[in-house]
Amino acid sequence: MDKKAGKQDIVIIGAGIVGIAVAACLCEAGRTVLVIDRQGICEGTSSGNAGALAFSDILPMASKGVLAKVPRWLMDPLGPFTIRPSYLPKLTPWLIRFWRASRTDALARTVQAQGAMMRLAEPEMLGLMQRAGIRHMVREDGSLELYESEEELNASLPGWNARRKAGIAFEHLRGEELAASQPGLASRFVAGTFVPGWKTVSDPQHVGKGLWNYAERLGASFLRAEVASVSADETGAAVRLMDGRRIEAAKLIIAAGAWSHRLAKDLGDAIPLETERGYNTTLPVGAFDLKRQLIFSGHGFVVTPLETGVRIGGAVELGGLALPPNYRRSEAMLTKARKFMPGLETGCGRQWMGYRPSLPDSLPVIGYARTSKNVLYAFGHGHLGLTQSAATGRLISDIIGGRDPAIPIDPFHPQRF
Repeated sequence: MDKKAGKQDIVIIGAGIVGIAVAACLCEAGRTVLVIDRQGICEGTSSGNAGALAFSDILPMASKGVLAKVPRWLMDPLGPFTIRPSYLPKLTPWLIRFWRASRTDALARTVQAQGAMMRLAEPEMLGLMQRAGIRHMVREDGSLELYESEEELNASLPGWNARRKAGIAFEHLRGEELAASQPGLASRFVAGTFVPGWKTVSDPQHVGKGLWNYAERLGASFLRAEVASVSADETGAAVRLMDGRRIEAAKLIIAAGAWSHRLAKDLGDAIPLETERGYNTTLPVGAFDLKRQLIFSGHGFVVTPLETGVRIGGAVELGGLALPPNYRRSEAMLTKARKFMPGLETGCGRQWMGYRPSLPDSLPVIGYARTSKNVLYAFGHGHLGLTQSAATGRLISDIIGGRDPAIPIDPFHPQRF
């Protein structure tokens, strides 16, 4: 590419699952798209997530059930929710917003917005995968959330009642029904909740690459490069790369995950995005005969059957982008999984850490930058990037195409904070 290339139609910064889904949706609408990323297609956080299409996950992280557990969790540096002590001063403003998002009225608005997003997300994602020729990568086995006591199950009931009101089907299991749903569990689990509509994918990175292949067939192109800064005016937008190149575009979309807020600052938006550092270990195929994704909510991790192995991961470590990984967190989850699933073979695992882009109210930012109608944001999906990627693509395509968005987007407004 020349030092100054000709103006592009649409440039997307970020080749994670959200950026790729946005690219595919825009290409379907007849737009010409260039995607820029410093790595490759779904080589970052989108490569190592738990692989869930969590269409029933409408409760924000700031729900009262989570807040009640946080003090106990924070006592364990390897537990489900931890904050690096050196990072706490920088994190405090985000934590205050997180606490405000737990208020009853705020939670109700968030659940309503997430419910609408999920009702859009399921048909959009399954439809996009069908058109891309990768619908076979979806597993429709449901999920099983597990409890070690009746008290733990009872504490979860308000959340399940909120899901029932949203039309989400589920069933509480005990005894033989629980054992049949997932043989080989430790006897410490006395109950479980089966969600039949929960879906997983064969491998999240394979899904991302499959969607990219589809976008590429429709004319999308990719540039491996690191972005230094962005700018915009009334005529369009521009991206300056670290190597000095400048790329101009009629429209720019920032979908760079946990790094997106740094670029938003160039455009006058101070978006309180933080990084949930997630860890996992992927064991070889056959390490355990998993029937479906298992959710150990009291311990903050899940176990997922993938075509590439058995993935054990989750937890939340708030520590930003610069601190080194603490893989003892992966090892702690693996140790617990061995206790919970006594037949689990734990050798030859691959450890991984990724950066979830998290906003205090658990809703993404989707919409225009403060200073320009030529720049749109599509980031901050937290744990739900895979799940909500195609819905985000649909909404961005609607906005750019001058159509009314498929759902109200005010709850996702970038300037809501």
